[in-house]
Amino acid sequence: MTLRHHRRLPFGAELLAPDRTRFRLWAPSCMRVALAIEGRDDIAMFAAGDGWFEVDADCGEGTRYRFRVVPKDDGGADEDSGGDAVLVPDPASRAQAGDVHGPSIVIDPESYRWTHDDWRGRAWCETVIYEIHVGLADGFKGVQRLLPGLAELGITAIELMPVGDFAGSRNWGYDGALPFAPEATYGTPDELKALIDAAHGHGLMVFLDVVYNHFGPEGNYVGTYAAPFFRDDIKTPWGRAIDFRNTEVRDFFRNNALYWLMEYRVDGLRLDATHSIVPQDWLQVLSAFVLDTVDASRHIHLVIEHEGNAAHLIGPNRGYDAQWNDDGHHVLHVLLTGETDGYYVDFADTPEDKLARCLAEGFVYQGQPSIFHDGVPRGEPSKDLPPTAFVLFLQNHDQIGNRAFGQRLTSLANHDALLAASALVLLAPQIPLLFMGEEWGATEPFLYFTSFPDEELAAAVRNGRRDEFADTRGFGDSEVRDKIPDPNAATTFDLSRLDFDRPARDAVSDAKTIARSSTWLGHTRRLLAIRHRYIVPRLERARSLGAEAVGPAAVVARWHMGDGAVLTIAVNLAALPVAIPAHRFHIRGEPIYATRKGAHPDPEGTLPAHTTWALLESAT
Repeated sequence: MTLRHHRRLPFGAELLAPDRTRFRLWAPSCMRVALAIEGRDDIAMFAAGDGWFEVDADCGEGTRYRFRVVPKDDGGADEDSGGDAVLVPDPASRAQAGDVHGPSIVIDPESYRWTHDDWRGRAWCETVIYEIHVGLADGFKGVQRLLPGLAELGITAIELMPVGDFAGSRNWGYDGALPFAPEATYGTPDELKALIDAAHGHGLMVFLDVVYNHFGPEGNYVGTYAAPFFRDDIKTPWGRAIDFRNTEVRDFFRNNALYWLMEYRVDGLRLDATHSIVPQDWLQVLSAFVLDTVDASRHIHLVIEHEGNAAHLIGPNRGYDAQWNDDGHHVLHVLLTGETDGYYVDFADTPEDKLARCLAEGFVYQGQPSIFHDGVPRGEPSKDLPPTAFVLFLQNHDQIGNRAFGQRLTSLANHDALLAASALVLLAPQIPLLFMGEEWGATEPFLYFTSFPDEELAAAVRNGRRDEFADTRGFGDSEVRDKIPDPNAATTFDLSRLDFDRPARDAVSDAKTIARSSTWLGHTRRLLAIRHRYIVPRLERARSLGAEAVGPAAVVARWHMGDGAVLTIAVNLAALPVAIPAHRFHIRGEPIYATRKGAHPDPEGTLPAHTTWALLESAT
């Protein structure tokens, strides 16, 4: 049994022996590169061709180092003179001493001995995802303390928001500058491995959110010594696009994927904003490379976020297990809140029909013109995909945190309607995702927060955040926008903290709050128990039998499950009952869930307000 795991990288710092390390850096924009080890004279690195510099040095684990790069002089000066030398961290640093501007640290990947080395993961159809921000849970050790409760609740996978090292101590993680180095304020590499190891011991998969479409605005030195890493002809919301036409660029990120999957033994990756990766064919190259390289006995799951509803990338034998179904979220949000600002405008018209399409076919937009995108068609046909090709949710970090004041649905929606919607998400055959605290009905906001040391950048982020809402209803007045929390303020981070111990306490001063949280937690536990008993064993080969709107916010949907059984779910998010003739929808079978007693259709075929129920008709 292998108790140590090490993904050897073709760049960065690789131990050759306890006291010998090889250093490699791709620096095609430089004429000279030296290895700068703390407390020692610089060591010149050998130009190995094609922009690569390397050297073997007598040093081992714990060595602090950076690279001293001398960029080529583009001003026509003598080539031997070059520009000013710049001290930079290793872009493939496995750990940082302090922040992104500081020294990198040589790490021995084999120092951690895995306890649950026989773990092979879980099938995708068993997945129930719990998204969590590591910093708000007090680091890797803090997340580890939550594992027993999450496993007992019925969660089968935790998804960590990005952990790559970023500037400052507070960040969502999508501003990472060093994608191989776990954020130092969260803990050490071995503490992250211990978290993953412990999760496996509880039967939990660990997914990691990774960002391959951009680097953060502070701490990214790559352009200084490797200008070809970026392209000048495409701009993104985060600056110059990464040039995935370049072999070295492709290798950098595909090695990052394998690093997390093999050295850290994560069970899957969620790729952020993949619509911003150009050319798109790299996504298929990446998935094929990953699945061909990782031990075939392991369950490895790849999930994408893609504004273009890229159906051709997801589903069986297409490389990616699923895509985050933003369409599903958006239409449920409109039905629950009535909000139609921003991208919700695309779901304002007949949202009940759009929810029916989401439940039957996955994506709502499959090539139709988008109002939000100025009439440009959006999406690809998805009706032939299985329901498990879509991750469905009511809330996630984006949909809460991109609101000006980070309100959760518990502060925006009718309580009973929200209970009914959560039942739909947790029982439908799409893969469900809960955002941290959602399981107990948390009311604390999740705000957008940063802690950039650069004061000019911090001010730009603060002003940009407030300007972002200038066209949003209710924020036209600058005085109102000025009340939006400053992302860089420590109080903004503190306001987003959850009391993870609250649901478990027996007595508190605010009994009403605890009673409500206990009700929510029991609701979630019950639904997940039903899912694991009735839905999960039948998910493989499940397919839609269609869905139809039956009222202003009501839908009946049916699925032919893998064992031949038929699952029927009816949901009514409106404040009035709706009629659903049982004979018309072939509504029959064993009731497996009702939001409350008496919620099943009466003889007249009436579905009460704020109700979800589910029936399972066994195969004959």
